[in-house]
Amino acid sequence: MYKSPVYNVKAIPLEKIRANEYNPNSVAPDEMKLLYDSIKEDGYTMPVVVYYHPDDDMYEIVDGFHRYTIMLKHKDIYERENGLLPCSIIDKPISDRMASTIRHNRARGSHNVDLMSNIVAELVEMGKSNRWIAKHLGMSADEILRLKQVTGLADLFKDKEFSKAWES
Repeated sequence: MYKSPVYNVKAIPLEKIRANEYNPNSVAPDEMKLLYDSIKEDGYTMPVVVYYHPDDDMYEIVDGFHRYTIMLKHKDIYERENGLLPCSIIDKPISDRMASTIRHNRARGSHNVDLMSNIVAELVEMGKSNRWIAKHLGMSADEILRLKQVTGLADLFKDKEFSKAWES
């Protein structure tokens, strides 16, 4: 029987957690202040989603970077929580973790277009098809095309057939 990761939330020392390098989500200063106020008044009501790297005994954030940042930057929150961040641990390959990050972000916020383009480029370089990207990131074919165009990487289009209409 499947059991969602949220049923096994663990308190992980902040020092054993690191950000990922691919999160395209950004939060404006006013919203960060609101997040701080929310955590100060209500505590952590949602765990941070992480992936465990046994090679260096560290946890990498999949979702919850800004909740992590609040504890990292605010001594009062860090001390109140005894330096422990509530986390749900998932075990997925990097491409699926990237897709999870995007799904979490798209469900509630905005992204940085350049970082989204980089994620699409990385997924293409990993061999993921447009169909896989569309399905797992909740994107339309047009969105994927636009994000590929932003990167300016010819490699993203190397396996595509183009019309010869431009030839005379």
